[in-house]
Amino acid sequence: MAEPAHVIRSDAEALDIAERLAERFAPEAQARDKERRLPRAELDAFSQSGLWGMTVPRAFGGAQVSYATVAQVFATIASADPSIAQIAQNHISAVHFIGLLADAQQKAHFLGRILAGDRFGNASSESGTSHGGRMETRLIRRACDAVIRGRKFYSTGALFARFVTVIALDEQDQAWVAILEQGTPGLTIVDDWDGFGQRTTASGTVIIEDVVVPASRLLPVHLAYEYSAQGAISQITHVGIDAGIARGAVRETIRLLRNLARPWRESGVVRASDDPYVIAQVGDLQIRLLAAEAMMERAGHSLDAAVADPTEQRNTAALVAVAAAKVLTTELALLAANKLFELVGTRATASTLGLDRLWRDARTHTLHDPVRWKVHAIGNHTLNEAPMPRR
Repeated sequence: MAEPAHVIRSDAEALDIAERLAERFAPEAQARDKERRLPRAELDAFSQSGLWGMTVPRAFGGAQVSYATVAQVFATIASADPSIAQIAQNHISAVHFIGLLADAQQKAHFLGRILAGDRFGNASSESGTSHGGRMETRLIRRACDAVIRGRKFYSTGALFARFVTVIALDEQDQAWVAILEQGTPGLTIVDDWDGFGQRTTASGTVIIEDVVVPASRLLPVHLAYEYSAQGAISQITHVGIDAGIARGAVRETIRLLRNLARPWRESGVVRASDDPYVIAQVGDLQIRLLAAEAMMERAGHSLDAAVADPTEQRNTAALVAVAAAKVLTTELALLAANKLFELVGTRATASTLGLDRLWRDARTHTLHDPVRWKVHAIGNHTLNEAPMPRR
């Protein structure tokens, strides 16, 4: 039986622990990716550190850290290993909707389990449907329970979780979350993720075959999107992951320009780091990184305001701020991963360095949801006062 997890007491403590974990996770990140070695020991250290419980409300014993801190924690972990950061993403979303939707008994039970170190995984998205938002998984509600049948993909975290949150539609097409414990009869988790990036997230298939769920394990998650900024809660961690990928790529670019890259022959300099065009490009990356991280922090504080007082105005402000930060961090993650190879040169492609992992992780994670629609949503809201999409 594992010891209970550490309980985070402050934002500063959360940030400090994240830095120490990133130092621990970074050295083997390349090997884990190359061998597709799942980070079980690393995840145990991550959840036992208390960071998976950092957003639990103070009323239930948690630190209820700022969402600016949450984003920074995810950026720090992702700068070392984006796969490990991604596995925790859906868990943080679950903490919020449990705190928002659960009754007193459910909150006491599940938030207590989270503080003790239990992990929540995701079974939301589906593949093979007519569009990304369509869902075939169905829930039939009965007097004291419900029955669920369906098939999920992109189920990040499910393989490593104590509890799996399955989203299904009821007879009125309203979305519910069923909290299923690992090992529940009819629940099968398949490690068939074969993406070329974020290779160790195990974001594969979850099969739900006529699983009976007691009412005490059901939450009306559709209400979270109607009355809160749940969509932005889910997105702020993605913002952090993209910022972390960018941060890691910029850090590697600087290290290799100083220690490995050669100057271009026409530059007239001895070191690549003295090439004026290289210097300007690194300066541009650094400015963009500072701007993206500032937007990320602003988005986190906007979310804090919406969670504290979920008015329509504050929810909308949070949705706009998080969407804007996601656009910037997406663009920067891709740019930084590309610039690494452009500036360092052919030597950077050596398989022994494993730098392709940074580009593959950036390209894979930034496909999570299309930022072109976020740009449109912000423009339509700004110009035509159209409501921001809740999801």
